[in-house]
Amino acid sequence: MFTHVMVGSNDLDASQRFYDALFAAIGGKGAMRDDKGRLIYMHDGAMFMVTQPIDGQPACHANGGTIGFAMASVEQADAWHAAGVASGGASCEDPPGLRDSAIGPLYLAYLRDPAGNKLCGLYRAG
Repeated sequence: MFTHVMVGSNDLDASQRFYDALFAAIGGKGAMRDDKGRLIYMHDGAMFMVTQPIDGQPACHANGGTIGFAMASVEQADAWHAAGVASGGASCEDPPGLRDSAIGPLYLAYLRDPAGNKLCGLYRAG
């Protein structure tokens, strides 16, 4: 359904340190930069990008928005979360853990990136 997800940043160097660590924690590669300086991450057939806003206005996060990253295990979700906190992100919501949901048990780990974007590492436990 989706070709890519892109978030804004006012500090691409801080974002690169953060996202390079997140993708390394799940077996991905560091960012490539295109001719506009945007960070491009490709992993498991998906593309995630970080950019300074093209309109020249400051980047801001979406209140209520969350970007979910698929995790292969609880251990991978925990490593992803720890890498994010260690690389300039902040834990948010409840601590990483198992939650019951309408679609079955989910292991969720939430972070805010350095620009305030909300991310979720999600492992389908059931």
